[in-house]
Amino acid sequence: MPVEETKSVEEKKECGESGNPHPADWKAYVCILAGAALWGIIGLWNRRLMAGGFSPWSIVLVRNAGGLLLLAAIFAVKDRSVFRIKKEHLKYFFGTGVVSVLLFTVCYFSCQKICSLAVASILLYTAPSIVVVLSAVLWKEPITKKKLLALGLTLVGCACVCGVFAGDLSVTPAGILLGFGAGFFYALYSIFGRYALRAGYNSQTLTVWTFVFAGTGALFFIRPAELTAAAAVPGMWLTAVGLVAVSTVAPYLLYTAGLSKVESGKASIMASLEPVVASLVGVAVFQEPMSGLTAAGIVCVLAGVVILR
Repeated sequence: MPVEETKSVEEKKECGESGNPHPADWKAYVCILAGAALWGIIGLWNRRLMAGGFSPWSIVLVRNAGGLLLLAAIFAVKDRSVFRIKKEHLKYFFGTGVVSVLLFTVCYFSCQKICSLAVASILLYTAPSIVVVLSAVLWKEPITKKKLLALGLTLVGCACVCGVFAGDLSVTPAGILLGFGAGFFYALYSIFGRYALRAGYNSQTLTVWTFVFAGTGALFFIRPAELTAAAAVPGMWLTAVGLVAVSTVAPYLLYTAGLSKVESGKASIMASLEPVVASLVGVAVFQEPMSGLTAAGIVCVLAGVVILR
């Protein structure tokens, strides 16, 4: 696919003739980075939930069904117009909710079972590459040298942060397939989401209907006995609320708001900040060691994000 160095007409309109983003674009960038940061602290909640008896599948249920309940409660009071959509557009929200949010989680957890966590993580972060390619094919978003450089830096940075170059990786053909599946389905949120936004829906409607489908689909993983036992552990439901409110609902609202004003490819690359934040949380909260490779990876990801400004 040819690399275009000239900006598209649409990109020029957004950035102006000087190429510098308008203030509204900076706000969108902040939303995307803030969303990625909140996704990055998900380990704070997940580790406590798992220690209290929640399996990964129950966490999928709590996260998605809880997200649906919280969003429904908020917008039932704030703005009920988000619940009104056209039937012919349900396919977009099925795409973001089931095909993306739910299936990527299933593939990701399954990959973690049969491969090392590092392999699962780095395969997940093939998502920005997929978004860049699909966006170029579907909407003619330019693949510039700057975007390719940022993509390369963030991919190498994620590999360093996830420990891919440290050796001792556990890899199987099925695990690789599941890992790429996780990356592919993760990427599709930006693709289906763009279709919904172009159909005239705002970011809040997109987020609500994403969780209508993801939350409903997650009921497939319900395990009543496990949930009852875990609920008896002090503080578990408060932790679950933190997972739903801070690392699910808030970041999806923020990322989707940014996606409405930033190219899909750029947004996905910028979201690579997530593993950097996760690594820093591990060091600061769980006293995990930070190697030279991890530090180098963080620098690479941050450099990639800065390049896209």
